[in-house]
Amino acid sequence: MYFLGTAGALPTPNRNPSCVMVRHGSDTLLFDCGEGAQQQMMRARTGFLVDAIFITHWHADHFLGVLGLVQTMAFNGRTEPLVIYGPDGVHDFVDYTIKIGRTKLGFDLQPIQLAPGMAVRFEGYQVEAFATAHGMPSIGYVLREDVRPGRFDREKAISLGVPPGPLFGRLQRGESVTVTRDGAEVTITPDQILGTSRPGRMIIYTGDTRPIHHLQTEGLEGADLLIHDATFDDSERGRAGEVFHSTAGEAGEAASALKAHSLALVHISSRYTSMTNHIRDAEEKFEGEVLAPADLTMVEVPFRE
Repeated sequence: MYFLGTAGALPTPNRNPSCVMVRHGSDTLLFDCGEGAQQQMMRARTGFLVDAIFITHWHADHFLGVLGLVQTMAFNGRTEPLVIYGPDGVHDFVDYTIKIGRTKLGFDLQPIQLAPGMAVRFEGYQVEAFATAHGMPSIGYVLREDVRPGRFDREKAISLGVPPGPLFGRLQRGESVTVTRDGAEVTITPDQILGTSRPGRMIIYTGDTRPIHHLQTEGLEGADLLIHDATFDDSERGRAGEVFHSTAGEAGEAASALKAHSLALVHISSRYTSMTNHIRDAEEKFEGEVLAPADLTMVEVPFRE
């Protein structure tokens, strides 16, 4: 995962507007795409092979980067469709993006509107939309991996007559296999070899919002990483409420309430040149790991084991 943009509404010399890139298998997803995203992609050396873009809401600091990025993709000869997911207004946004370019892109730009509770299926995981509170139509996203099979018991498999090799792989993929044991054919099922199923990883990206633990949070508990709006430090709690953002302490409260394992503070107001107070405020509310990623920070989200 790359934090390509961690700034609030205004960019700074060190922070670009909102953009988080997630790489999962062969897929590359962008969550929001603020101004200058493609330059950040070049600095991070990620390339431009984006498979889908998920926009949280229609404030310009979260979508302006799409206009330039799709033109670069067209210039580079892209032919595969690009899907842009977002709340109400995504169809208008895609129409404007195509019209303002005034050139044929060479690939389809496909809008798909999402609402809280809807999910987009990918290979081995899905992206789910949930409600946020930003004073306008807005959603956050959960990347939720499929449940993983239990650990493979190699010695048990051999004891049941399964020879090391391709049959091991089939069992690990959840397939039954047939072996010959004592002159008779015997079917070995995965539940005989695999341990208890293990959870996949889970990442939550809120976009701009009031603290999400005050909203409907069913299914958001236990994230490996919560990426939460932390526009202000706690000295500006009143201001945060007025403009539908969160403080770092409120982000910490959300992470604690949702039993997240780690918290990343993003969408940092341009008034701050140091994250010291943000980290302090979040750590007072949350016992897990608190990250204050700079732009271009790359984070690997490990499996919990």
